Amino acid sequence: MLTEKHEEILEAIWAAGENKQFSLDAVKNRCAMEFTEFDLKEMEQQNLIVLNADKILFSALGKGHAELVIRRHRLAEVLVNSILQLKNTEMEEIACKMEHSLIPEVEESICILLGHPEICPDGKDIPKGKCCNRGQSNVTNTVVPLSALKPGESGKITFIKPASHDNLHRLLSLGLQPGVQVLVHAISPAYCVKFDNIELALDKDLADNIFVWKVNKPG
Repeated sequence: MLTEKHEEILEAIWAAGENKQFSLDAVKNRCAMEFTEFDLKEMEQQNLIVLNADKILFSALGKGHAELVIRRHRLAEVLVNSILQLKNTEMEEIACKMEHSLIPEVEESICILLGHPEICPDGKDIPKGKCCNRGQSNVTNTVVPLSALKPGESGKITFIKPASHDNLHRLLSLGLQPGVQVLVHAISPAYCVKFDNIELALDKDLADNIFVWKVNKPG
């Protein structure tokens, strides 16, 4: 049974590893809790990590656990950022709490509800879950691709899937970003949307990769 401290350490090892850093200092700098050599030895005995000279590495078991912790944390970030629209400090605080308490069924439901997001608000990858690999959508999917909206319907952008970094930067530069509410007023020959007194025509590929929280009427 992993403790909250163990999960925080695993998360810190993952975050450091994303930057190709594996030293004790790199892990400590990313860990929300202080830990000691005793904690690391305990985790090594539980076959969660491998201590190799000055490096802290995952075992296969530890990497699996870390992936689940990271997935829960980043899904929570998407949820509180795009739906609850909390500030960054509040987002991080709530995400840290949720990562330790989400049971698999709830985690999966949140992922399905959000449309299987691939990146968190910081632009970091969200590890896929079983529901993503199955393409599961049997929870009422309130977050849908922009292309699923009909003329007259509106939605608030929750996240943009970065099919192309150039396209992503172009959309952001035009003002299409999480939190913006758009109204669809035509879907052919292009998806024509209106937001903040701006009208924009998007091709289907772009509309497929913009995910919105469907609302009843434009704001």
